[in-house]
Amino acid sequence: MIKNWLAAGAVALTAGMTSTVQAASVTQPGEQVGLAYGPLPEGVYAIDTFSIGRADARNSADVGVNVPILVWSTGYKVFGATLMPVIAVPSVFVNTNNPAPLPNANVSILYNPFIGNIFAFDLGNKISAAYLVGAYVGVGDRGSILGATPVLPQLASSSIRNTFAASYTGDGYNLTASFTHVFMVDDAARFGGPVGAALGPIGNADGVYLDLTATKTFGKFEIGAVAFGYTDLTVNTRNPIYANYQRAGQFAVGGLVGYDFGPFKTQIFVTREVANRAGPLAEETRGWFRVIAPLYTAQAAAAAPLPLMRKY
Repeated sequence: MIKNWLAAGAVALTAGMTSTVQAASVTQPGEQVGLAYGPLPEGVYAIDTFSIGRADARNSADVGVNVPILVWSTGYKVFGATLMPVIAVPSVFVNTNNPAPLPNANVSILYNPFIGNIFAFDLGNKISAAYLVGAYVGVGDRGSILGATPVLPQLASSSIRNTFAASYTGDGYNLTASFTHVFMVDDAARFGGPVGAALGPIGNADGVYLDLTATKTFGKFEIGAVAFGYTDLTVNTRNPIYANYQRAGQFAVGGLVGYDFGPFKTQIFVTREVANRAGPLAEETRGWFRVIAPLYTAQAAAAAPLPLMRKY
């Protein structure tokens, strides 16, 4: 979920009101790099991805995002696909770097939570595929800056996410590609209260995302490359809502290093945008940190010793 994901908020924090309708992605671009898609052993898994970045433009805001995810691999199958419900509750942090004498603002926002399911297929020969479908439910913070401009315009509407992914995980490799489409349920949603009444309908566009991973494990270490891209889809500029709409899109590349501690695994990666629709000064460098931990697995529970005394 990011500079473009938070572009409207960053503009509001640094410049106040604006008449431009700024595109904003829903899913964080790059959120999926480093992960492999496929059936997990029965159990519950926690994945937390934190990132922070800043664009090249002078006085750009620092934008941080934390995405905690719970995945339940149920062990049940439908048409050969393992059912894996998933829930995520992202949060966003914006710290401005305004020039004097403008005051700075530090804002934290609870994003729309995501609820969905992964249908994961084992295709054999270490090849797997998955289909993730779910919704970002429109109950996130409706915070505003200067009493007028919402920080995240995409919070005004619920949205539907569809992700198609394929992975090869043989011989220590993780070669994964995932393609995501996010559909805005209401492309003219309104915020509530006096802010929503003053702004009227908010124009939001659908978006597509591509996340690529190519890493290799050496013992407990994982090393490799990642890349991701995002673009919003075209809108009807003849609609007055989109009269001043600005397209959004970016592509970034980076390197990843991971380490398996046994009870949990960590990944650290840095990405650099090499293209951005908003121009070179909007290009961003972002640092990422991820923890992956199984909270419960059926195999571990089955291997646990029986108590000396049991009640029948």
